[in-house]
This record gives sequence, structure tokens and C-alpha cells, in this order.
Amino acid sequence: MTPDAVIRVEHISKNYGDFRAVDGLTFDVYKGEIFAMLGPNGSGKTTTMRVILDILKPDTGRIAVLGGPLTDATKERIGYLPEERGLYRNVRVLDMMVYLGTLKGMSTSEARKRSAELLERLDLADSSKKKVSELSKGMQQKVQFAVTVLHQPELIIVDEPFSGLDPVNSLVLKDLLLDFKARGGTIVMSTHQMYQVEEMADRLLMIDRGQQKLYGPVEEIRRQYAIHAIIVEGQGNWAALPGVERVEHIENGRRAEMLYLRANMTPDQVLAAIATSPNTNIERFELAVPSLNDIFIRVVEGSAHEQNMAGR
Repeated sequence: MTPDAVIRVEHISKNYGDFRAVDGLTFDVYKGEIFAMLGPNGSGKTTTMRVILDILKPDTGRIAVLGGPLTDATKERIGYLPEERGLYRNVRVLDMMVYLGTLKGMSTSEARKRSAELLERLDLADSSKKKVSELSKGMQQKVQFAVTVLHQPELIIVDEPFSGLDPVNSLVLKDLLLDFKARGGTIVMSTHQMYQVEEMADRLLMIDRGQQKLYGPVEEIRRQYAIHAIIVEGQGNWAALPGVERVEHIENGRRAEMLYLRANMTPDQVLAAIATSPNTNIERFELAVPSLNDIFIRVVEGSAHEQNMAGR
């Protein structure tokens, strides 16, 4: 295991009867990064997380977490936020957090102090004496996250952490996750919200039907799917620029033009031509890199097409 690999997964598979939920996955998660797991519903993300946490046993393959096989001591260095929330509904929030903290090896006084700090930061201090059942879904989600990081783990695995949160509370949770990373923590995150991955994640694994479809740094994957075009805003006769094959107007909250380039033309050459072109005013110039949402749709639709063709 390399020194900076917090998780190493090698060729794991998991079957439920005749259904293969995870099919030969291999990947690493590095210390101090946010690693995103993406995929449509039923793609195998949650099963993979549960196998990493030793909740489920893989049928094949090997896993190392925090330096070796998962042990009881290792588990105390990990926080887990499951998609199915597991709070005690008829217990007061602060009392429940203190109890769960002691299960992770914290003293009662330490757990109480840390719980109060987290509830204050999450704007839940006034709810500390309420029962969990009296909280809204979004508030319960924030309490669940507080429980996940209460014992200050080195690694947290969070399954759909933004589910049920409004934009304001999503921003609060995002700040907490980034703060956890800034302190040297490692995050494995599953989410359907692609913009959160673009804003937060360092690397990603995209799974479909239990198989790896994309794996690597987020920006590198986006560049791999870039088309041979640039996006510009401003005033000018774009179609007259050398190397521009066609111009397409795009509207995404701001008026812009997509300049499709001939194969032998580079974006740098077009920028140089713009700089020397009279009566041209440039306000924005960038490569036509697709969003992760666009890439996700292309990959999943392509995978579905291949599956249909194979079944004929």
C-alpha cells in the first residue's frame, strides 16, 4: 500500500444471487482528498461503500483501509454517513450524540463539549434538547453528519450527504466537509449533485452496472471529453476568424458563442487572431469543456446502448 493511499480496492466483486452488484472494481483513495463516487441508482455505489466498511463481504478481491485490513481499532478512525439515516428518534439530540461519541471511545465530557460545538456551528444549538423525531428531515441530516465527524475521524465515507438539505444548509455542510479536508481528513462521497462534485472533488470514480466507467482527476476527465471548440463572449465577426468552421449561439444565463474549430487549428491560434482583429472586443474566452452532468449522461447512455446491443 502506497503511503498516501488511505483506501486500496483491488478487483472486488459482489453478487446478490444471480445479480452482480459490483464487478471487478479497482481504485485508490488518497490521503487528504475528496473522492467522489458517481453512478445512476442501482449502479453499485452503496454496495461498494459497505464492502469497504466490512458491512458486506466481497465475493472476490482485496481491500486495505488506513494501512491494512479493517479492524475494530481501524473502525474508530472512520466516520460513516449512510444513505439510510440511523438516528434514535425518541432520544434528545445532545444526549444521543454524547452516547454515540462514547461508543467511539470519547469520554462523556469530551463528547458533550464536541457535540455542543458542532450543534452551534450547524445552527442547531436551540434544538439540542429536542427529540430527533421533532426535527425536520434537513435538520436530522445535519445531526447525522455531526455524529459522523464527532469523534474526529481520519476518514469519512458519506452517502448522499446533501440529500434533503436546502441551498443554505447545503452550503453549511459543504463548508464543514471542506474544513474537514483542510485539516488533513479524507472524504469518500457519493452524490447525485454533479455541481457539488465539480466544486469539491479532487478525483472521481464513475460506476455503471457495477463496472468502472471513468476514474481519475475531475478536471482531467472533463478535458478528455472536451470538444474541439471554444466559447467566447463579446463583439466581433467570429465566423470570419481563421480556422473557425462554424459558429453556434448558446444561451446559459449569459449570451455567448460556440466557435467550432477546424482540425488543424488550436485555441491559442484563434486567441492570437482575435487579439489582432480590428473591431473585436473579447470578454470571455474558454475551452468548450463539458460539465460533469453532460459527461455522466453521455457515459450512462452509451453504456445502456452497449448493453442493448449485446443483448440482441
